[in-house]
Order: sequence, then structure tokens, then C-alpha cells
Amino acid sequence: MPNQEQLKKIASGKGFIAALDQSGGSTPKALKQYGIEESEYNGEAEMFAKVHEMRERIITAQAFNGDKIIGAILFEKTMDDSIKGIPTAKFLWENKNVVPFLKIDKGLEDEKDGVQLMKAMPTLGDLLKRAVAAGIFGTKERSVINSANESGIAAVVAQQFEVAKTVLDHGLVPIIEPEVNIKAADKAECEKILKAEILKHLDKVPAGKQVMLKLTLPEKADFYADLIAHKNVLLVVALSGGYSLDESCKRLAQNGKMVASFSRALTNDLRAQQSDAEFNTTLQGVIDKIYAASIAGEAKTKAA
Repeated sequence: MPNQEQLKKIASGKGFIAALDQSGGSTPKALKQYGIEESEYNGEAEMFAKVHEMRERIITAQAFNGDKIIGAILFEKTMDDSIKGIPTAKFLWENKNVVPFLKIDKGLEDEKDGVQLMKAMPTLGDLLKRAVAAGIFGTKERSVINSANESGIAAVVAQQFEVAKTVLDHGLVPIIEPEVNIKAADKAECEKILKAEILKHLDKVPAGKQVMLKLTLPEKADFYADLIAHKNVLLVVALSGGYSLDESCKRLAQNGKMVASFSRALTNDLRAQQSDAEFNTTLQGVIDKIYAASIAGEAKTKAA
């Protein structure tokens, strides 16, 4: 059963979820954006050490705390590592009042029927047991929709909910993430098919359990309002998907009760070369902006 104090914090939606879960494939790009070139590390071990330093700097920054950040999504290696000698998930909750989540997918299959399913996860059960032992609250699993192919989107959603059931069976809360590619020529049609498929599966979530949804910011404001209102949904969060911070926040503010879970938009202006004061000031500015957009959506709902 999920930690009830953490459950209450997530359900409140008073803030946003920081996505700090870049994995092996996206790590070099994330480091380059941060100001660290590939020539500055040798091999995978050094690369992951560098990205952990970046994440540790973000998490320990004064600006990063539970006042405006309700959760953080971690990569598996980050969960297994520590911050200031304290296991990462424990540090997040006990020192920062931020609820820890874990990215559990192992990447994407090649595109078929306009979508990319998640790769097989043969060791999922063991990973979820480790996550529970580490104090993780929930998980995140991502697949991608590139075009409005009905059978492809149906397959994505079916796979997502199948994995979600396993996560729920371990007492964790799954974040189901069927990302719609922002470059899809028929993005609005993708979203229409996706919502219909999600609604079919939501009604089958076991009694007394809830899932979370992480969705690309939609073309039509409040398009996901019925998902947000569903009794089996704890919270719907938005991914930036490559939109700039300004565009992400603008779109987010138009969607009531949808809160941010940004990765690139959160870290784009952070640099390894910044002094601690510059780093904290930059991070604080980004956090304030994302938080304002998250609560603007809530205020919009109350005013309606």
C-alpha cells in the first residue's frame, strides 16, 4: 500500500513533478546541454557518475524542495545511489519533502503501426521489489505515439495498463506515459484516439486502486478533463515533449488541474559552469515558472 502521507501530497496537486530520469540513451545529450562534453568522460561508468553529479546538484540546491515540487522521477541508477550518503529516495522524502518515483521502462521498440511500444521487462518483478524496499512511491513507464493509427495506439494503451497492473500489485502507483510526439502531423487525432482507449482501460482498474497519467500537452485546452475527473485517476501530469519552457508553461496554464512533469524544460538553462549561487537562482526561476503554470490550471478550474 502506498505511503498515505505521500499519497496525500500527490493527490493535492499543489506543485509539479520533476523528471530527473534521463537513461543511457539520452544521458550524453542531457550532459551536453548541461555543458559537459563527451570528451570529459570515458565510458558508461564515468558518464553515469557525471549525470549523478548533475542530479545531486539539482536535488541538493536550496530551490529544490517540497514547497513547489511534489515529486521527482528517478532513473534506476539514481535510486541505487545516494545523496550526501543517504539513499536517494530517502533523501528526497525526508530531507526535501519530495515524493520519489522510479522510471521502470527499458526503452522503446522500433516503430510499428505508428507507435513505439516499451521493450520487454523480464526483471520487472525484481525491480519493483527493490523499489518498494528503497522507499519509492510510484513508477513511470513511457511509450510513444507518432501517428493516429488506431490499432497501434490501442496496443500502446493495452501494454501500459498491463504493466500498471503489475505495479499496482506491488503496492506502488504507476504513472502511465503514452507520449504523443509533438511533431506528429495528426497530433490532435492521436489525442482523440488515445483518450478513448485510456477511458476503456480506466474502468477496469481494480477497486480501491488509482493510476496516474503523464500526457503530452494537448492541442485543445482541457481536452483531458474527463480523465482528470475519473475516480481511478490520482493525478494527470503533463510532459513537455520538446516544447520550450515558455510554450510548455503557456499550454499547461490552459489545462485545469493538469500539473507539470517536465524534464528538458526543467534543466535546459542549468550549466555545470555556473557558480552555486547562479545555479540556484536559475533553478529557482525555472521552478517558479513551472509552478505558476501548474497552479494557473487549477485556478482556471476553480473559476470555471
